[in-house]
Amino acid sequence: MNQKQMLTELFLLGSQRCHPKNSLPDALSTIASTPKGKTIVLGAGKAAAEMAAVAVQHLTGTVEGAVVTRYGYGENVDTGAVEVIRASHPVPDNNSILASQRILEKAMTATADDHVVFLVSGGGSALLCSPCEGITLDEKKAITKSLVLSGASITDINLVRKNLSKIKGGRLASSVSPARLSTYIISDVVGDDPADIASGPTVYTAECRKQALDILAKYNIAISNQVKQAILNNSSASDAGGDVHVVAKNMDALRVIAENLNGSDRQAIILGDAWQGNASEIGRLHAQEINIRCKTPGLYALISGGELTVEVRNSEGKGGPNLEYLMGLMLALDTPYDVEAIACDSDGIDGSQDNAGGYINSTSLARAKDASLDVEEYLATNNSYELFRALGDLIVTGPTGTNVNDIRIILVDSREN
Repeated sequence: MNQKQMLTELFLLGSQRCHPKNSLPDALSTIASTPKGKTIVLGAGKAAAEMAAVAVQHLTGTVEGAVVTRYGYGENVDTGAVEVIRASHPVPDNNSILASQRILEKAMTATADDHVVFLVSGGGSALLCSPCEGITLDEKKAITKSLVLSGASITDINLVRKNLSKIKGGRLASSVSPARLSTYIISDVVGDDPADIASGPTVYTAECRKQALDILAKYNIAISNQVKQAILNNSSASDAGGDVHVVAKNMDALRVIAENLNGSDRQAIILGDAWQGNASEIGRLHAQEINIRCKTPGLYALISGGELTVEVRNSEGKGGPNLEYLMGLMLALDTPYDVEAIACDSDGIDGSQDNAGGYINSTSLARAKDASLDVEEYLATNNSYELFRALGDLIVTGPTGTNVNDIRIILVDSREN
């Protein structure tokens, strides 16, 4: 097995640690009894179908419901009587509206004898779309797209989404009352705050309308007075959301990768799970980390997570933050050490193409130059996908069934030759 294959397997090992089949059963086992009525399984996110499949296997009694996931996700899982609806991500479409309506309808059928189990994973904020009064779907789509293209953090994007919605920020919880409500979350948000993941449909968020307007101003996103007033007039959520469980997160993936590497002759160093900011700039910073962390001769692995962003300068460009991170790393490598690296999105899709991410090594920049590929130009035009395709270094895994942010591994050999 070559190093590229080994790194891909390590990425998949981390992702699978956070797959619902491995992370959700123990959490569901804490449910003490079957409800007198029925269990209504609701959910949203890229892992929603896989989470629903696990839920119907482990819950007893009458189980029904509806979840929404991204097109192409959860195609071959058995969710029983739980309906799976597919919609667009990261910009919502009409199916996002229909899914929200269906999930709200199911929630509102709940009685005091029922138990509502809400399953949340990353991507749920776009997939579960229900604009508040005074805002159209087209207006919400335009605002979301502008935020994504601006390079705004997912935290900022989701805070704005909460204030454009009549279902997020804990507002769905009031529709479930008087039934018991339990929320199970696979986190794709730095900090793992349940209120931020998929914009917290069942998790109370204190009023933050003014902050949403400040974020739009920060990224120079113009809105009409009508939209501004709709945000200010949006109803507040009730401070009651049942019990909440975060069942998997980015650090879980990083730790299992580190444990696997530490079982070999390689020293694994976790740089953290909270990296945010411009992808290529973080790549350049991690190039410096190699020289700082690996001075003593040996074999090292620098492992990191978090969620990086891309400032889109070319709307026709192809690629995502993991590839731009690797380009920044490639351009800044200034070390005598042998280096190989992988950066992938744990859900299996980096950006909007078919790849999870990509791979580089110490020869990548030279190989690009030999092929007359200008790495700086590809980066400036957001065409990272085309560069890595030309180099033969895309990593394609397909959807992984989970979503816990990005996973990056840098292997360093600083042994003396």
